[in-house]
Amino acid sequence: MESQDAKLERALDLMRRLPPQSMGSNLKKVIDLCPELLEELLSAVDQPLSVMRDDMKKRDFIICDYNRDGDSFRSPWSNIYYPYISDGYMPPIQLQTIENELNEAMRVYANMYYGEDALSSCYVWDIDAGFAAAILIKKTTDGDQKGCWDSINVMEVSERLGRPSHYKLTTTVMTWLQNNGEDNKIDLGGSLTRQKEEDIASPNGHITNIGQMVELMENNIRQQIESVYFGKTRDILSSVRSLTSLSRRKQLSGLSAQINSAIMKRSTNE
Repeated sequence: MESQDAKLERALDLMRRLPPQSMGSNLKKVIDLCPELLEELLSAVDQPLSVMRDDMKKRDFIICDYNRDGDSFRSPWSNIYYPYISDGYMPPIQLQTIENELNEAMRVYANMYYGEDALSSCYVWDIDAGFAAAILIKKTTDGDQKGCWDSINVMEVSERLGRPSHYKLTTTVMTWLQNNGEDNKIDLGGSLTRQKEEDIASPNGHITNIGQMVELMENNIRQQIESVYFGKTRDILSSVRSLTSLSRRKQLSGLSAQINSAIMKRSTNE
């Protein structure tokens, strides 16, 4: 009989190999097969970000586990839970100030890197010896060329008296692209998670440090996604259909062999 830990490991391995745009439906199917893994899977599997509307402020906000209380989600713009509840978690006043400043900073950041139609939401809560923040960014495109970029940045900040603060950043990016043209159809997607820890002085607060770490991490992940997913796709495509004819490739291969042979002979004679 397979242990629950072994089942969980297999389930997580399966979820890592499935397309991110279908993560929600696939997760539900896995939970239907293994209902005993419900809590572990929901806490361990990152799902595509969803959006709700703040009716009071007339603004959209991103929802996730970090602003959830029961079946309701807190808006960072009004601090109201949707659907409404009166006793949901509220961060202390000091952390609400940090949350408001972080939301404004990341709004500017998202507009700069993703465009004005990108959506960002930040949530802050208290932890031992400091606080934690979730910085969420979502960008989608529609039409024949569809795409989505979901960025989940979770920052833990440990404040230490007389010493630099300790920052621990865990970033997960889920992205997918679809081209539904009549002559060609392409469907690519994947996710990547990276983590970084750093000690940084914070004489003027934490917003700048958090923003710089998120910016560097997302830039690095974007470069890795470009090289891993699209680079690998080019390699596979070239292996099944080259732009150079077979005869030309054989000619180039023979020329390369001749050059290498001549270099080797010259080295031997010297």
